Amino acid sequence: MRSGISSRADSDGMRSATARPDPGRVGPALRSDQLESQFPHEVLAVVFRVRRGRLEVLLWQRAARPFQARWSLPCGPLRAGERLGTSVVAHLAAKVDLTSIEHLEQLETRSDPDRDPRGRVLATAYLALVGTGAEPQVPADTAWHPVGALPPMAFDHASIVNSARERLRAKLSYTNIGFALAPKTFTISALRDVYAACLGHPVSASNLRRVLTRRGVIEPTPEMARPTASGGRPPTLYRFAATSLVVTNPFAAFRPPAPPPSEGGALQPLGAGKGGRHQKA
Repeated sequence: MRSGISSRADSDGMRSATARPDPGRVGPALRSDQLESQFPHEVLAVVFRVRRGRLEVLLWQRAARPFQARWSLPCGPLRAGERLGTSVVAHLAAKVDLTSIEHLEQLETRSDPDRDPRGRVLATAYLALVGTGAEPQVPADTAWHPVGALPPMAFDHASIVNSARERLRAKLSYTNIGFALAPKTFTISALRDVYAACLGHPVSASNLRRVLTRRGVIEPTPEMARPTASGGRPPTLYRFAATSLVVTNPFAAFRPPAPPPSEGGALQPLGAGKGGRHQKA
């Protein structure tokens, strides 16, 4: 039986053995330094904040090819011996002067061989949230853009922004992640505006208060908001009960309000099951 070894002639006329890959044989595991040398690995940050009733993302404009003048997520190479989370925090601080991050979590890794025209580059993206009190002094080539109206984007970064938005929307339903975007204390109407900006649809302030207080996500403070010109009793200020991520209801989901009934038709109550009987939410 042939062993999978073929011979070739050396320049001095001697014959030497050259290994031929055997598809049925599993080779030794690669060391971490060998894996690192195969493809470049970069870290990306999708940084969100809510301002003026809209969800915004931090982008910087590329000055070089490829995708010159297009907008990109803050990114940088993963250095040898560096952890992913440590790397993305360091790049945000060095490149866009962002050090006040209320929440950071790994989002996804992109491995499409053609995502970068210069050659294969692995990319691990993080979701970062900035609270209302943080106003970093970003460089001239960096700006906040509304997520709903992104400028021309480089690479696959527009798709990564969309993935981050979907992650945020999902976590607003079943965790207390809103703490990372809201002020330390807030009125229910102000919190409603934060949730509506992230979810992309109107939110009822009274329903939001009922749901979040019932789950123990928010709690009233002894303080009141400043009186308004319209008079009346000032609204109560609330705060998040915890300022680190907590899963509050793994099966919950905020849904858009039901559309109005069509002309000549009746609208079935939200949550109604077969036979028109309501199911418990």
